[in-house]
Amino acid sequence: MPLDAVFLCALTKELMPLLTGAKIDKIQQPDRDRVLLSLRTSAGNKKLLIAASASGARVHFTRESPENPAEPPMFCMLLRKHLGGARILSVTQPQHERLLLIELEARDELGDTAGRTLAVELIGRSANIVLIGADGRIIDCLRRMDFAGDRDRALLPGMIYRLPPRQEKTDFLASTEAERAVLLEAADRTRPIDKWLLETYAGLSPLWCRELALRCGEDWDALEPCLDALRACIDAGETEPTLLLRDGEAADFSFLPVRQYGEGSSCEKAGSYSELLDAFYARRDRDELRRRRGRELTQALKSARDRLQRKLSSQREELRLSGERETLRRRADLIMANLYRLKKGDRVLRCEDFYEEGCPETEIELDVLKTPQANAAALYKQYNKQKAAEEHLTALIAEGEKKLDYLEASLDEAQRAESEKDLAELRRELTEQGVLRKKKSAKPDRGKPQQPLRYVTDDGLEVLVGRTGTQNDELTTKLARRTDYWLHTQKVHGSHVILRCDGLEPPARSLEQAAALAVWHSQARDGGKTPVDYTMLRHVKKPSGALPGKVIYTDYRTILAECGEELVNRLKKGS
Repeated sequence: MPLDAVFLCALTKELMPLLTGAKIDKIQQPDRDRVLLSLRTSAGNKKLLIAASASGARVHFTRESPENPAEPPMFCMLLRKHLGGARILSVTQPQHERLLLIELEARDELGDTAGRTLAVELIGRSANIVLIGADGRIIDCLRRMDFAGDRDRALLPGMIYRLPPRQEKTDFLASTEAERAVLLEAADRTRPIDKWLLETYAGLSPLWCRELALRCGEDWDALEPCLDALRACIDAGETEPTLLLRDGEAADFSFLPVRQYGEGSSCEKAGSYSELLDAFYARRDRDELRRRRGRELTQALKSARDRLQRKLSSQREELRLSGERETLRRRADLIMANLYRLKKGDRVLRCEDFYEEGCPETEIELDVLKTPQANAAALYKQYNKQKAAEEHLTALIAEGEKKLDYLEASLDEAQRAESEKDLAELRRELTEQGVLRKKKSAKPDRGKPQQPLRYVTDDGLEVLVGRTGTQNDELTTKLARRTDYWLHTQKVHGSHVILRCDGLEPPARSLEQAAALAVWHSQARDGGKTPVDYTMLRHVKKPSGALPGKVIYTDYRTILAECGEELVNRLKKGS
């Protein structure tokens, strides 16, 4: 993603008029890499997102409202202490680097005016947020770095803040036509143009190095006019925020349309650079955050599932062996029928097998330390043991398969959880079911249980969706009415969905949208068209002793449905 110096320069010009003079109302840190500033600007209340992640470092206005942790991180508390109520004086991009300096006017503990600077470094893996005092010393930073990371520059409280070292390249945004001509004259023209551009100029991303090589047709003589034309466009402020789409999905972004991907992609102009970055990163950040937060729970569920699968495999093998117990009874019967031929100490009994047609001769090995009667008794005992084991193992396997199905459903819920609260409720349910151990040091959860997800169809009907197995039970057996419609993906783990229609026949469109939501909140989210069963709630029953979320239903019909994020967002906004 080319958040290069040129893109950041255009973004800074867009942010500067709104940020200058803005007052900080609230400071939040939704996760370890992002800080959210709620501002009062000349254009109204806005939220400024500052992200310092390795793969998504950026600064822009956002409309997202990410969930905050129960206890704010230490860096967030520090920012609140020093920047609460502060006013932004200016925003600059020094030396055309991937760096923003936000100058602020704040108040110290005594109420006196104190200058503060927030340095936002957007440099790949070294991305960071640094709070600097009026004396130029670092108050603290998001990621502390000692001299082991950089021999010439450390980011530690109390040290003088220094800008990142400049690249030993020519600044494209500061270069003149004459300088560019000299560089081209000295260029090794046997090398690919895009590689030469990337090694020569600072501020150009690999995307635009390839784009310039394409525009000049890999002709060195045509490269200089292309560079001059790009600089003229940037200097005139004629850049435009552009989203690159592949197969309808956001794949990249740029400050101008690009043609290098040909017919395999399209360019879409965004209303602003903030809207562009918000649209590009919103879904990716949610998915990444969900994976990160649910990683520990997902791993625990996978371990429990794999352990149960191994146990079931062993039990099935024992059950298979118990099915061969008739051979033991037959051997015992043959020994008892031929006692007159045997004496203690015999190793083998050779006799006719009257269980087989034609009574062929067979051999039965004996324990020399036992009498013939004791050998027969031992075989009868082993036979009875395996007979009892068959009944016991059959029950254990049936119970294990139900638990395995529950673990698979819980794993799906963990992977679809949208917030830390969803994961907390799932952990609580799994602890109550004995899947997870209760932590001794865990604080009692005094929070209110979450309500089911709520949507409204285009016809104005309410749709409720359970988040966990326990909430599915609550929704199906207590909250919903017997005349509401109940939906669930067929033979696929997913949430219970209730379409409230007050005993009336729901419109076909509402039924289709409720079925689409059932697909979205299931394992079949990305599986295209999926069959969804639906019936009136009075035909849905929960068997006694069933695990959370397990029900049986009758008198149902089936509809094919699929769902996209656009429909989900629209129906959620309708609520």
